Amino acid sequence: MARTGQPGTIRRRTLLLGTAAAGALGAAGAAGCSRVPSGDALARLKSQRTVRLGIAGEVPYGYVDDQGEFTGEAPELARVIFKRLGIDTVQPVATDFASLIPGLNSQQFDVVSAGMYINKERCEQVIFADPEYQMLDSFIVRKGNPKNLHGYEDVVKAKAKFATGTGYAEIGYAVAAGYREKDIVILQDQVAGLNAVESGRVDVFAGTALTTREVVKKSSRAEATEPFAAVVDGEKKIDGGGFAFRPTDTELRDAFNVEIHKMKKSGELFRILRPFGFTQNEMTTLTAEELCR
Repeated sequence: MARTGQPGTIRRRTLLLGTAAAGALGAAGAAGCSRVPSGDALARLKSQRTVRLGIAGEVPYGYVDDQGEFTGEAPELARVIFKRLGIDTVQPVATDFASLIPGLNSQQFDVVSAGMYINKERCEQVIFADPEYQMLDSFIVRKGNPKNLHGYEDVVKAKAKFATGTGYAEIGYAVAAGYREKDIVILQDQVAGLNAVESGRVDVFAGTALTTREVVKKSSRAEATEPFAAVVDGEKKIDGGGFAFRPTDTELRDAFNVEIHKMKKSGELFRILRPFGFTQNEMTTLTAEELCR
């Protein structure tokens, strides 16, 4: 699935350098922050010719593949758009998903590129570009789906042992359906979720439909359920994922939006996302403003 060997793919050692650079920034403390230029972020990044990209290592959104190359739909899209904005180099900075927004706002990186769902809570902390895709949820369950789990309400009724990822929106969806938050098993990522389901430690792991269908492809003991929309306050949720920016970086976000809308109109966006498992049905006309409400 990963498009290895392409111009602009990023080697694992570059990823690790990015992580080290983030640590150096943290160690610099207040003195380091005082040197961060203020004002127009787009102009600053064009001058630096490098953008630091916060990622969380989730297939197919942003990850290191079997050849040690950094790829995924979000980094590949970032590479194209930032090049057109006059920024030649993308520098990945790895962190866990729950640390992406804090890391962005503490200037460990310039943009979050992790297929992050746009929702009201996150919109209170960052600003989003319009989403590059829309997505339903799905479950990883054991083969044959023995507990007949097709939505969060089924999980509650069956008293199933439920797991999802760190910082995932699916936590809130399960709680909205009546599952006790303290009983949710929080795992690092979808691979850990698959392993937990296969071993019987949990009955179900929730993630995006794309994440679950990709991770179970090589499993003989687990499967992904049909995609479904979570229900919150009586309304079905269709999520959209997009790039996140600091609230002060409106010029950068707006310039990014101009490019992504051109790519949607021309069909180029789908051509970039399709090799990572996206379907035409997951392309979207939703806006960040709509999703933030």
